[in-house]
Amino acid sequence: MKPMQKQNLQTLKGFRDFLPQEKRIRDVVSEKIRRTFERYGFEPLETPTLEYADLLLGKYGNEADKLVYRFTDRGGRDIALRYDQTVPTARVLAQNQDKLGVGFRRYQIQNVFRADKPQRGRYREFTQCDADIFGISSPLADAEILAVYYNIYKDLGLSDIKIYLNDRETLITTLSPFTTSTVDVFSLIQSIDKLDKMDRNNVEAELVEKGITARNATMVLNSILSATASASLLEITVAAEYLGIPKEVVVFSPTLARGLDYYTGMIFEGKVPGESGSVGGGGRYDRLIESIGGPAIPAVGFGLGFDRTVEVLVAKGLVTPSAATRALVTIFAPNLQDKALQAARALREAGVNTELYPDSSAKLEKQLKYADKKGIPYAIVIGEDEAGKGVVTVKNLATRQQQTVSLDEAASLLQ
Repeated sequence: MKPMQKQNLQTLKGFRDFLPQEKRIRDVVSEKIRRTFERYGFEPLETPTLEYADLLLGKYGNEADKLVYRFTDRGGRDIALRYDQTVPTARVLAQNQDKLGVGFRRYQIQNVFRADKPQRGRYREFTQCDADIFGISSPLADAEILAVYYNIYKDLGLSDIKIYLNDRETLITTLSPFTTSTVDVFSLIQSIDKLDKMDRNNVEAELVEKGITARNATMVLNSILSATASASLLEITVAAEYLGIPKEVVVFSPTLARGLDYYTGMIFEGKVPGESGSVGGGGRYDRLIESIGGPAIPAVGFGLGFDRTVEVLVAKGLVTPSAATRALVTIFAPNLQDKALQAARALREAGVNTELYPDSSAKLEKQLKYADKKGIPYAIVIGEDEAGKGVVTVKNLATRQQQTVSLDEAASLLQ
């Protein structure tokens, strides 16, 4: 028999495990975001991890297409991992328009996959939180999207966020005169989109490398930098202010491009002062659903950078993990094991998150240290005296104070 080969115990590069403390933090943030979505009338949606590759390819642009995880399955089908949540949702809309109706608002919190170069804050599998309004072309829908986006961060304690706004139509109109037979307007937009990461000279050099003359590359940037907000953006901004977004939060940014090809109108990104990069963004995409064979349904929405948002909240001390378990039921001695089991059962049936120490031979001191290390706030002790009187001792492990009460009183106290 061949010896068993040693297994590679490392995670794939760009992928992560989340230990309980990290997962609890993510759950806290996720639940707050869900509550904000629901408060604005958005409904939950989920789509499969896998889609047919031809659904995803050609929707994001040539550079983004290279980042789609694509493979052939055992049935010979050309499939791909979900790159974002917008295109799969467009498919859902195309298939279920009669069920969802005009004005459907959806939110979606799921993982997406991109074969990107891993670096700080950038992973190959990460969580996106999306929200979209379908079937409405009014600027009020755009304003509602901005309002829910802003209030997510306000509810998380990041009300100093800045929302940078631009109009994709303005970009296209401004850049179209500089296109060539080999460099289309979307290629120009993808370069402009790098202005917040690269200096102007490097962006001009990239444009020249793509086939734009040096003179025109300079003119491209001059034209973009001198652009003004469109009438549509002004209308959206005014409505957003009435919806509660402070005027100073929304900033017109003529160089904001959002590299994905499917945007058609307003585009935006959110940035937290003092933090590098954005925490997500989005915009209007009125032709995407039609482009995949569905009906012409206008749409506007965003993808929130969940992982980046969690990192910012942790760095600023705005979110901390809390133990989900409220109490550890200890076993004072082997002959009192039944009493401990009955107490654990009663607390659980009363709705108290309860852990039972599963070793009746362990000393009480060891059990209390175990609870303290896990951050469990209370311990239940049932010694000979408590058992004889039909009560339990509830010990606060932070203050070391304790009180002896009935099991029903203990449940009320722990709730």
